[in-house]
Amino acid sequence: MQYWIPKALTVGVVLGLSGCSVFINDAHNKRNYRVSEAVKVPAQLEQPFQDDTYKMDVAQFKNDPEAKSFRPPQQVLTLAAGSWVEENETVARVYFDKNDGIEDLNQFIWRSVDNVVASHQSRIISDQRNDGVVELDWYSLIKPTEGWFWEDSKAVSEQRIKFVIERKEHQRTASLKAELIDYRSDTRPLTDLLQQQLEVRALNEVVAEFDYLYRLLEVELRKQQGILSLRIGFDDDGNAAFITEQNHEKIIDRFANFLERVNFTVIRIDRDTGAVSVRYEKPEDSVWDSIWGDDVLELPIESGDYVITVAATKENSTSLTWRDSNDEVLDASTMTLLQETLLSVLRDKGLTI
Repeated sequence: MQYWIPKALTVGVVLGLSGCSVFINDAHNKRNYRVSEAVKVPAQLEQPFQDDTYKMDVAQFKNDPEAKSFRPPQQVLTLAAGSWVEENETVARVYFDKNDGIEDLNQFIWRSVDNVVASHQSRIISDQRNDGVVELDWYSLIKPTEGWFWEDSKAVSEQRIKFVIERKEHQRTASLKAELIDYRSDTRPLTDLLQQQLEVRALNEVVAEFDYLYRLLEVELRKQQGILSLRIGFDDDGNAAFITEQNHEKIIDRFANFLERVNFTVIRIDRDTGAVSVRYEKPEDSVWDSIWGDDVLELPIESGDYVITVAATKENSTSLTWRDSNDEVLDASTMTLLQETLLSVLRDKGLTI
């Protein structure tokens, strides 16, 4: 399966929202005050009393935009499964736990780094990953602002980053640290704050790539284990449908067998068109159900006949589109409620599809 949401867009949005609660206490700076002349009272009226204790000199101060342009340090994002940071961390470092399906955690992290390097069209100039250290060539983390086609799109700055992996003794956790080892720019000098921002941004790109690669791995694991996962999506015609990663030819029998366990009767299976005709009957409460402690399952659909069309999608997944007896496609809200109910059956009764 391919994920069509651009990773770069995802990372850009997440990085734009990141930040730490770091503020500078500048409330009493004189730029924040403005004292105007006292109210002019007509000559025939008496001037109101003003206590000299609280009298302030007339003054107006202009707000200096340069002095107020404080930017908080960026935050290491733990969006990948099994990733976390230590409290009060002073360097750009993230920890990864060895998730299910990952055979070699270090190699999986280095693969994420390699993909980030390729996305920037850069290269590794010092590869000592066996010792946990990799140094990258020059590349730009801050992209230039787009302008007219004849304008120069030169990068604001370029930097070289070193990534360091350290493994915990139990071999189930590894940390990845990003260090700025060189910097060059004609317009923007390097400051401590900028260095911290660049290191965190470089690290966050690897975390996002790690998350993307592990999601792909989870899909492959589900395929190998033969587990049918159902999620809400759309078929190729834009109708709300269940989406699964399994091959559509294998889904028909497995899904039909599952439906028979939840009060459906399979009437007909047309393998040429992928249509599964079923009939649903709402269960009736029984005294025996309360005695034996069995919960009566009721799906969020009406009793009647339904046709489930199983088809391959353009994204190499499989869609299951539901239609009622009037050949009307079930809407997205109904499909969502139906999915939640069916998944609860799988979870509570320990069933598999």
